[in-house]
Amino acid sequence: MNEALFFIQIFFTLLFVYGALKLGPSALVAWVTVQALIANLFVLKQIHLFGMEVTASDGYAIGSLLGLNVLQEFYGKKEAKQATWICFFFMTFFALASQLHLYYIPSSFDTAQTAFITVLSPSLRLIFASMSVFFIVQLFDIRFFAFLKQKLPTVSFSIRAALALIVSQFLDTLLFSFAGLYGIVASVLDIIIVSYVIKLIVIFCFTSLVRIART
Repeated sequence: MNEALFFIQIFFTLLFVYGALKLGPSALVAWVTVQALIANLFVLKQIHLFGMEVTASDGYAIGSLLGLNVLQEFYGKKEAKQATWICFFFMTFFALASQLHLYYIPSSFDTAQTAFITVLSPSLRLIFASMSVFFIVQLFDIRFFAFLKQKLPTVSFSIRAALALIVSQFLDTLLFSFAGLYGIVASVLDIIIVSYVIKLIVIFCFTSLVRIART
């Protein structure tokens, strides 16, 4: 069942990233930010996928990074860098807002506080881990993608994007698994291995979609 839901998730993510590409740079910037925020919330849910213990947010994490590559390819490096700052700004706001929200004293009729504590209490560590890893990986990805574009000008965007994502997502998976998930999930090693394999599948699907969009 989880494997079927995983491919359905990929399909809908592909559908909406294609829509963001058609809507233009503003939609892609929003896409990068929303995907990063969703990934940080959904990373708390652990599932069994392909026989291993993993999180349910890898498709959204890589969707954010792909948005940056699409921005850089179609609208330039400046737009991609601006998107990282916009994403950082709103992730900072979410980190502060989520913690302030927990400090409100619930009324006697409230039934949601326990759920908010469960979801938002670990998110401060995840947000700050994600923000620091985000900047390291995104800055690396922007520069590495620009390097590939300079060295491989005749190679198609989909192949260059795939190469950049493969390398940057390995770095992202390694850093975030230890900075954000160590001590929270059952097995960090399972997370690293399976998350990276899943990200490779998503990279293939995403770059295939971009190839179709370009044609």
